[in-house]
Amino acid sequence: MLTVDGVIQGPGAPEEDSSGGFEFGGWVAPYGDEAYDDAVAKELGEQVDYLLGRKTFEIWENYWPDHADFWPQINDGVKYVLSGTREKSDWKNSVFLRSITDIQKLKGTEGKDIQVWGSGQLIQLLFAHDLVDELRLKIHPLTLGKGKKLFDFGVIPLAFKLTECNYTSKGVILANYTRSGNVETGTVGK
Repeated sequence: MLTVDGVIQGPGAPEEDSSGGFEFGGWVAPYGDEAYDDAVAKELGEQVDYLLGRKTFEIWENYWPDHADFWPQINDGVKYVLSGTREKSDWKNSVFLRSITDIQKLKGTEGKDIQVWGSGQLIQLLFAHDLVDELRLKIHPLTLGKGKKLFDFGVIPLAFKLTECNYTSKGVILANYTRSGNVETGTVGK
């Protein structure tokens, strides 16, 4: 979930992430409709595991274990958490990773696909280390001018191919991209 100007901070609720004086928490709420709900429900139903940053994990571990009726897979899937301070949790299927090397090893194993939700700092780290294979963007028709952004730091040049695109009645673009290789350049009009 991001805005046209790339903000990903605090989409779900006013109290979700107000760091840095961010005052627009909950900006996704006005944009729900049937197409949006269907896209999210499809993703929530996938049999995947999750890679989360510590801050996102700590928000989620206090909420999702008691709301399995809405998203059962989040409790059943493995939650890999990158953290230098946490080592355990009572939330089932939680595994703590210490470094980018642990994530690289995980990516090299067989198993379920791994999705990242939220976790802005972790996303930056994954981009910087060429560990992003797919983007599922929900681009909301608003600008916020400030806040944590999807492409703030360390993005390396990558090319993606559009694999699915739709839009909602409220103007949200639902675009999925897969990695297609290196960036190609040329001259326009030739």
